[in-house]
Amino acid sequence: MSLFGKDIDSAFQGAGAKSGLEIWCIENLRLVPIPKSSHGKFFSGSAYIILNTVLLKSGTPQHDIHYWIGNDAKEVDSALASDKALELDAALGSYTVQYREVQGQETEKFLSYFRPCIIPIEGVFSMGPGHVNGETYQVSLLTCKGDRVVHVKEVPFTRSSLNHNDVFILDTASKIFLFSGCNSSIQERAKALEVVQFIKENKHSGNCEVATIDDGKFVGDPDVGEFWSLFGGYAPIPRDTPSAVHEQPEISAVKLFWITTEGKLCKSGTSTLNKEMLSSNKCYMLDCGTEFFVWMGRNTSITERKTSISAVEDFLRSKGRSIGIHLTYLTEGSETPLFRSYFAGWPQTVEPKLYEEGRGKVAAIFKQQGYDVKELPEEDCQPFIDCSGILKVWRANGDELSLVPVAEQMKLFSGDCYIVQYIYPGNGREENLFYVWLGRRSVMEDRADAISHMNAIVNSTKGDPVMARIVEDKEPIQFFLIFQKLIIFKGGMSTQYKSSIAEKGISDDTYDDTKTALFRVQGTSSLNMQAIQVNQVSSSLNSSYCYILKTEATIFTWVGSLSSSRDHDLLDRMLDLINPTWQPILLREGSEPDVFWSALGGKVEYPREKEIKVNVEDPHLFTCTFTDGDFKVKEIFNFSQDDLTTEDVLVLDCHSEIYVWIGRHSHVGSKQEALTLGLKFLEKDILVEGLSSETPIYVVTEGYEPPFFTRFFEWDSSKANMLGNSFERKLAILKGKAKNMEAPLRSSWKAYSMESTPDGSRSRSVGPNGLGRSSSPASSVSGSSFKSSDYRRFSSPTPITKNLFSAELPSPSSGVVGILQFDQSEADVNLLIYPYERLKVVSNDPVTGINVTKREAYLSEQEFEKIFGMSKRAFYELPKWKQNKLKLGFAMLCAGSVRAKNAMNIMLSNVVDAVVGSISYYLFGFAFAFGNGSNSNPLIGRQFFALKDIPSSS
Repeated sequence: MSLFGKDIDSAFQGAGAKSGLEIWCIENLRLVPIPKSSHGKFFSGSAYIILNTVLLKSGTPQHDIHYWIGNDAKEVDSALASDKALELDAALGSYTVQYREVQGQETEKFLSYFRPCIIPIEGVFSMGPGHVNGETYQVSLLTCKGDRVVHVKEVPFTRSSLNHNDVFILDTASKIFLFSGCNSSIQERAKALEVVQFIKENKHSGNCEVATIDDGKFVGDPDVGEFWSLFGGYAPIPRDTPSAVHEQPEISAVKLFWITTEGKLCKSGTSTLNKEMLSSNKCYMLDCGTEFFVWMGRNTSITERKTSISAVEDFLRSKGRSIGIHLTYLTEGSETPLFRSYFAGWPQTVEPKLYEEGRGKVAAIFKQQGYDVKELPEEDCQPFIDCSGILKVWRANGDELSLVPVAEQMKLFSGDCYIVQYIYPGNGREENLFYVWLGRRSVMEDRADAISHMNAIVNSTKGDPVMARIVEDKEPIQFFLIFQKLIIFKGGMSTQYKSSIAEKGISDDTYDDTKTALFRVQGTSSLNMQAIQVNQVSSSLNSSYCYILKTEATIFTWVGSLSSSRDHDLLDRMLDLINPTWQPILLREGSEPDVFWSALGGKVEYPREKEIKVNVEDPHLFTCTFTDGDFKVKEIFNFSQDDLTTEDVLVLDCHSEIYVWIGRHSHVGSKQEALTLGLKFLEKDILVEGLSSETPIYVVTEGYEPPFFTRFFEWDSSKANMLGNSFERKLAILKGKAKNMEAPLRSSWKAYSMESTPDGSRSRSVGPNGLGRSSSPASSVSGSSFKSSDYRRFSSPTPITKNLFSAELPSPSSGVVGILQFDQSEADVNLLIYPYERLKVVSNDPVTGINVTKREAYLSEQEFEKIFGMSKRAFYELPKWKQNKLKLGFAMLCAGSVRAKNAMNIMLSNVVDAVVGSISYYLFGFAFAFGNGSNSNPLIGRQFFALKDIPSSS
């Protein structure tokens, strides 16, 4: 909200009230607002002020101010732009970050607002009517630099402007040429193609040809010949001279200067910098070599700040360092991560919002008085995937890996490490998600072994599963939602854990029914609840939770005064889950008997205030490179799906969890290596946000992005499925051939097969409570419409409908009877209904384009019941293996034998062994495969749907 006052220019009235860009230009020494239609057009003779407002997930607006100085701008305009930027900062409460942007040296953050690029226009901005130039189209040569955002600069239209290191665009009246230097990167070429697309649409109205020229290619290509003819004919480009190679500037020691009210710079110390060196009553300059900061104390006036900025700019000019230096202005309290990184131990302060803090205190007061206060709904914690899939859990014990029985899957021990595989229906295929869970008290050897075991299983699994490393007490909400009900006990079963505590002389407190134990109950619903065994001392209590205390003689349930009715319900449910025979004594906080405190070793103080949740942070995207022991990280501002370039490895930092994304053409060869990069990223803590080394790390492969990753983007699945490198993909899109670059849909065969596990067993779809999980893939979500602020709910998900045909309905002459919707265990599917005569393999007019493995599904209800003796709904409600068994009998019956028909009749009323049913499915699929137009097996194939030709007595 603007704090408009008499010292603030009236042009800033209402500035920053809405998200997005606002731009003003200096014209005749006054501010003129630029309409949105002209955003991105900058004149080299003018100075501009740009305000970018973002509404964070915490609800707080974030403002960034940039003032852009054209190369030909007047000095008076540049100075005025600097002063007006300070005024705008004051109008917005002095919590903005201000950046000085010089034409040709813009920051990547600034350029990210105007993708794909800005191309400055010669001249001066004017609000008057423009003049249309009717002369011949002006040919221009542009150089493009940058693999994330592009710096575009016009260079002289001569052969000498070309080189082997950069990418060039030659824009002519009828054709745009892209010339790629042999030393330029694929990413730079791909970004230059975006500029070509921009020029084509904005300067040619989309009507011109595009040609790509590779450095050194000049034989037999008409586009190459035409390109060089514009330069007077082909001639080799000379090698770059040593003087043309840009030398890396030497990194000098960081220096801090205090700026006096007269504008003098005084060195403020040479020792290690710390926050205490900055006074709220002063302004400072931080010299970081290629980056300069001006830090302005909260108690300084606008006049002092203007003086400080002028002093720093004069200092840079006097030292000949004005060009190419990035200059950032900060007010106390708005320090950027980069600025904070130069100071040792910058304090991590979490300031709860007054609304949240006040709401918690009011609720606490009312609850202490005995009133049942209904709290506001908490942040949505619904899953982004179907949580009714198949769960498998293994316990790691050195070189051994043992599958945990289904009834015991919900019980984990803090001294052990586990591997969790979760199989769920995704977008047209089966998806695998692997977690390695590292118990808080597990030993390092077990942790290393568990990660190695998981990596081996992941590498042996079809497709590219998502892999995650999580540590106890740092689990993401999705992990709990997959388990639904989870109990974490003290102690462990691992041999190395037992040896470790024996060596340290620590008694083994591994839980069993004979020991005293205290459990904290937590969660948000019956599908997401946990019981965590904590130290059995009164300091483990918290007024916000409910607890279960088991002693040798009695079971107590303790209800905190700040807990909700939902917590009380979870308490009852978890009590039944741990041991349904326990008969507890209910205790409310404040009414505990002495025996209760005695069991906890005596009464001591414990937390009695409502826990305040830390605000959810907005995600940040980074590129990561790790070469020769040097780990480099670079942030991508205002990121989108297009920034996930296939040659790179990127990290999406969501603060509470991070995602390492591996491009298909990146140099990272394994998920294990990607996990190591994730750990390096946590260690570097580039945003100085206090990231824990135990933060959950997900490893995601390009083309297999799960919905809980794609929700942070405006996701287009067709882009995710494209083949080729980033340049080839962009070129295909530019030339309208994107469809030809799409990879075929990676269907999952495992949904219909014996799922192999390390011990050879077949997993059942069983929930952690021992009951069968729902087989409905209701939340098969692609994530195509998710943004960071758009969280969909899946508490009552709607089944995804698979359309096996185009959206256009067939005409009556096509022989289609109608459309039938039926339910099956995989999904609700809309199938067209065809006459039986057209569905026969030997039909004179066979149907094409159908799913041959579901040929029976295209029958009408009447013909289906006549053949199978039951309705379609009844058939598809049968277990999958029973369906497969009946289908096999159907295939055998089509062969025309008496034995086959008898078998069919038996199977309609009696079900046999599940393993045989699974094997039969392969035979059934085999029969269908050869029956679809093949002459190699006439008995099984071509007779498949010839039922009416089989005599009833056969």
